[in-house]
Amino acid sequence: MATKKDYYEILGVQRDASQEDIKKAYRTLAKKYHPDICKEPNANERFAEIQVAYDCLSDPDKRANYDRFGTEDVNQGFGGGQGFDGFSGFGGFEDIFSSFFGGGSSRTKSGPARGRDIEQEVTLTFEEACYGVRKEIKFARFDTCTKCGGTGAYSRNDISTCGRCSGRGRVMTVQNTILGQMRSESECPECRGTGQKILKACPDCNGQGRRRVAKNIEVNIPGGIDNDQTIRVAGEGEAGTRGGSYGDLFVHVTVRKHDFFVRDGNNIILELPITFSQAALGDSIDVKTIHGPVKLTLKPGTQNGDKYRLADKGIDNKITKKVGHQIVVIKVVTPTNLTSKQKELFKQLSETDETSGNSIFDRIKKFFKK
Repeated sequence: MATKKDYYEILGVQRDASQEDIKKAYRTLAKKYHPDICKEPNANERFAEIQVAYDCLSDPDKRANYDRFGTEDVNQGFGGGQGFDGFSGFGGFEDIFSSFFGGGSSRTKSGPARGRDIEQEVTLTFEEACYGVRKEIKFARFDTCTKCGGTGAYSRNDISTCGRCSGRGRVMTVQNTILGQMRSESECPECRGTGQKILKACPDCNGQGRRRVAKNIEVNIPGGIDNDQTIRVAGEGEAGTRGGSYGDLFVHVTVRKHDFFVRDGNNIILELPITFSQAALGDSIDVKTIHGPVKLTLKPGTQNGDKYRLADKGIDNKITKKVGHQIVVIKVVTPTNLTSKQKELFKQLSETDETSGNSIFDRIKKFFKK
């Protein structure tokens, strides 16, 4: 059964795109159309489409089934979506081998299956990344159906033991080959390895035991998180099947650039413009830090590019348990648009006898005190 919209088209990738290309396309689109960021009228619907397409194409089994049969359901199609081209009825070389020489294929899925992990994006300000913050994350996932409790049945009375495998979830078959009779064990095709048959399906989940729902959770983002780092939230991914556990939620962090501060590990770099007079004579200046203003004393003769360290005024990293510093880089601003008087003063300064015993800074001090 063909889907209404092509998943590859939704993500803007080719059908032979690699998993890395699919992930990059998803992260770009998810960031663009996230309801917290995008103000377009159809942002919610577009974001949901992107999530559904990525859920399918990021899963190798779902993607293979989608490519073959136009559906992501790994239980649809021939051989449960595990068909091997040219060998109808087999799931690949391992199944062919096991059908002749016995033993179960490692590709069968008769037991509980863990739910898929989910990836989401969050954008932080520079300050939020430094201090830490709690952020609401909105996404869609397959959750355990609340009506049937994940059984897929209308009621407990509508679940019976599979008659074909007697509840084992596995069946033994015997085949006549040129080598004689060969036994092999495989997943029961009647119950798909669950050992149970559903007599009447749950109307809310159509017997799947899971439903796609919108989910909002608050994620604690620790102070010191950096750009392109990821937070793992255990158990907040998709519900598993056949009693399997939930997957995890991975939140990828993007940090906006600050107008003045630049991060270097746990240190913060700040370029501080000062006047020629301040550089020559020294000064006491209030400097902005993420912890509040700090008094910085400039020594006389400060040069362009000189660095001052404000100890422990960088990032208090809750992840590494280390505290950085703030590094103040001096940028001496050359005066422009001088008045006639200022030009005359600088001319007098340039004509000062440099062979005198006084240092250049002593002469500058005397010059500006005139």
